[in-house]
Amino acid sequence: MANAVSELTAKILHKDPKVTAIIVKSVDASDWFAGGQSLAEQKLASYWIDIHVTEGTNTKDEKAAYLTAMFKRMADIIGPLHPETYLHVDEVKGDAYGFGGLTQERRYIAGKLEIALQAA
Repeated sequence: MANAVSELTAKILHKDPKVTAIIVKSVDASDWFAGGQSLAEQKLASYWIDIHVTEGTNTKDEKAAYLTAMFKRMADIIGPLHPETYLHVDEVKGDAYGFGGLTQERRYIAGKLEIALQAA
């Protein structure tokens, strides 16, 4: 699952897999409810993907394609999916999001100025 998420995130949203972090948590199908019944009762699977990207770095069409491709890929991996299966692309402001001690905005500016990045 993590490989599929990383691959589609790189291919469709153009995110570098080297700085893509993924957490996978399992929930027993009898503990996951959608439409008032457990997934176990419905004999269906589901997932919840919450991805954070820097605001403005992806188009509406890219995000729509990502949701469609992920739904298909996950169905191939975990089986028939309940329609109430979610993927949330959370667009975060570049000055409030980052990794390695640096904001995405700072990384963007440094790249435009072609200067080396240093942690604050």
